[in-house]
Amino acid sequence: MTTQIEPRDLAKLMEDGAVKILDGSWALDGTDMRALYKADHIPGAQFFDLEAISDHSTLLPHMAPSPDQFSAAIGNMGISETDHVVIYDRLGLFSAARVWWTFRLMGHEKVQVLRGGLPAWKAAGFPVTDQTSIPDPITYAASHTPENIININDLQNILKAEDSLILDARPKARFEGTAPEPRAGLRSGHMPGSRSLPFGELVRNGALKPKEELHAIFQFCGVGDTGPIVTTCGSGVTAAIISMALFETGHTSARLYDGSWAEWGQESLDNPVVTGA
Repeated sequence: MTTQIEPRDLAKLMEDGAVKILDGSWALDGTDMRALYKADHIPGAQFFDLEAISDHSTLLPHMAPSPDQFSAAIGNMGISETDHVVIYDRLGLFSAARVWWTFRLMGHEKVQVLRGGLPAWKAAGFPVTDQTSIPDPITYAASHTPENIININDLQNILKAEDSLILDARPKARFEGTAPEPRAGLRSGHMPGSRSLPFGELVRNGALKPKEELHAIFQFCGVGDTGPIVTTCGSGVTAAIISMALFETGHTSARLYDGSWAEWGQESLDNPVVTGA
């Protein structure tokens, strides 16, 4: 299954009653995306709260939920592990990729992102609504795939082994340390050996660029047919855009560093930080 679905194809699935839709909007600046969802959303869509459906045992932002927490939240939305799930966000392609990645982490294979997000849906003339409904809860059985995620200890070992390609989705200025991090208490720069791949270079008009362009970008970054790949960013959201683009081009085994720079760059930790290109 491709990572993206066209608005017209989603509309057909909706006519057939063969899809579950999630608004996965989130914003770094704290914009109340739930309130915007209540104002207008794709009919039948439910809101996936990236902060609420996350690991609350850590102070790190929106870390991946446990399988049990995810199963409970998604089951309460009336979604089963066999349902076709389509995710969108209000920016085109931003946080929807993180929700897509989370479903993949939980073993859900029939999941896609709406190409172009809510803006493309509206531009195509399809309806939105402010009406919401409460679904009947069902049982969701997650099949956690821990090989798709790594923690700080894993990353430290990877850096020592120097056998993985680490792709950083943050803006280039933050990667190089010439711009401050938006979160307080973080140093500026990047992990030793990592390479800058701002997520915007993979996106055009709120959707992933065509496969041939993605292939060329990844080839330039050193992505080969084999070899471990790690994606990272500020807090694990835009890293998922790289992961999604890799998956789209056939690289299905990339691992996401969930703590990302929100963990690695902490002033209180003694992790190596490099500045410059």
